[in-house]
Amino acid sequence: MDKARLEQFYTLFEQMVSIMTDPEHFVREDLIGVLEQICELFRLAKGVTEFYMSPELEAAKDGEILVDFDNGKADTEIITRRLIGAAGSVVIGRVFVSEDAQDLSGEELEKIDLVVRCLLSFVSRNRLSNAVERLGYYDEDGYPNVRSYNRFLEGVNARGRITKYTAACYNLRHFSMVNRDIGRERGDAVMLEYFRLLEMAAGEDGIVCRLGGDNFLMFFQKELTDQVLEIFAGVPVQYDEKNGKRTLISATAGVFIVPDDFVMEHPGQILERVYGALNTAKTEQYGSIVFSDEKMLALREKMVRVHNAFPDALRNREFYVYYQPKVNVFDGRIVGAEALCRWIKNGKVVPPMEFIPVLEQGTDICALDFYMLDRVCEDIRRWLDQGRQVVRISVNLSRKHLVDVNLLEHIMEIVDRHHVPHQYIEVELTETTTDVAFRDLKRVVNSLQLRGICTSVDDFGVGYSSLNLIREIPWNVLKIDRCFLPGDLDSENSITSLMFRHVVQMAHEMGMECVTEGVETIKQVETLRKAQCSIAQGYFFDKPLPVEDFEQRMEQGAYI
Repeated sequence: MDKARLEQFYTLFEQMVSIMTDPEHFVREDLIGVLEQICELFRLAKGVTEFYMSPELEAAKDGEILVDFDNGKADTEIITRRLIGAAGSVVIGRVFVSEDAQDLSGEELEKIDLVVRCLLSFVSRNRLSNAVERLGYYDEDGYPNVRSYNRFLEGVNARGRITKYTAACYNLRHFSMVNRDIGRERGDAVMLEYFRLLEMAAGEDGIVCRLGGDNFLMFFQKELTDQVLEIFAGVPVQYDEKNGKRTLISATAGVFIVPDDFVMEHPGQILERVYGALNTAKTEQYGSIVFSDEKMLALREKMVRVHNAFPDALRNREFYVYYQPKVNVFDGRIVGAEALCRWIKNGKVVPPMEFIPVLEQGTDICALDFYMLDRVCEDIRRWLDQGRQVVRISVNLSRKHLVDVNLLEHIMEIVDRHHVPHQYIEVELTETTTDVAFRDLKRVVNSLQLRGICTSVDDFGVGYSSLNLIREIPWNVLKIDRCFLPGDLDSENSITSLMFRHVVQMAHEMGMECVTEGVETIKQVETLRKAQCSIAQGYFFDKPLPVEDFEQRMEQGAYI
């Protein structure tokens, strides 16, 4: 090489090294510009770098391939360098020339090789740094994780802007049903598209991260709150571009609008606020979007008190069985009853809505359900031993039980320990929750029926997929929710009246016993009679009764 070209090379080489060793001001286009000049200096046609996380991924060509320079005349590969890093990553550099290019001298090849080796060292270090970033701050599906969220919050806090933001934690509503209806692969695509919609809403000064499953965290500027809440409320998301098919996706969310006097000592303070609000929202007692404020904090404290008091309350038998009669509307006979839980603490009744939704957040509800079944079986056994009239008693079981593979054994152990004939027990499962796959519910229902235990679907019409539930699962009893029962002002041709009659007819044709809840007036009793729904449950006949009062009702005989 002549002196002028050699000096030009060293100048370009120094520029290249300077760019690669200044990460704070690194601009890839600057590096590519220097590499192009080096390629032109040595009459090169093409330069390629490849990066793979492992030799196995290299064999599968699953990596990153960058063409740093290409004049479209590459014919012959003249240099190949392959570097294996300490972590097992593979970096390859390839240099090409054209057929008609002047042959390179040994000195020129040496200089080109030096550039390639330096470039590979830089690529290896840079790509591994990116890989570490992704492993540390992104999950396996490519979503930013909680570490990303905490880092973002700490950055905002360091700039003194934490009180300019709103935090949220959201969970996709009924997403197990979406996966079931359109398939897991399309469901994943829908979740990603919904994430992107919220990411756009949060803007460049916000962040959306995944906690796990279909639970996500957000942090965005306060003025964007209404826009984000609109997306939480529900938006159509396309899952089949070819056929234009879409599904409506909404979210349950906990929201914390950071107050002006808030001082963040660590990100966990904010996560605790939004996650607590989300758990409250999941109870569906206060709406699907709950704001974390002083009122909500007081509610959370109340929920904590319920959780803390529950074990002793169960041990001290503070929970009592109240029986609400099920009555034949044609002859007034009591033909059954539903066992309902009442918590009497220090002589005062704790309303069910104050503790049932709290216990349903965890497995405490399962312990309470088994306790209730045990108390019911105690009463039935006593009635039988006393020679009293006995009717079938329905006991509610939360769907939380369905993750228990030994659920059937646990139920039968309680029933058989008290020597209760199986025909006196009915298991009610509410259909308002959709988190458990139908196949698990179907397995439990079938197993109970094989052992002579009656099963009923509670609150029919309230849930997400009522018709699928009765189509796929062979229930014995259909309990029609009060939302289907016509009121006194409804005409016989009203939509509610028509729907009620058709639901009753459908139940009969499917071979199911039909019970209507929430019957409160004589006109509603007449509605049941006309529709041939023979069994009513509601305040017209009786509210839930303590066991002594229920026994008296049974002794008195018919209501009418």
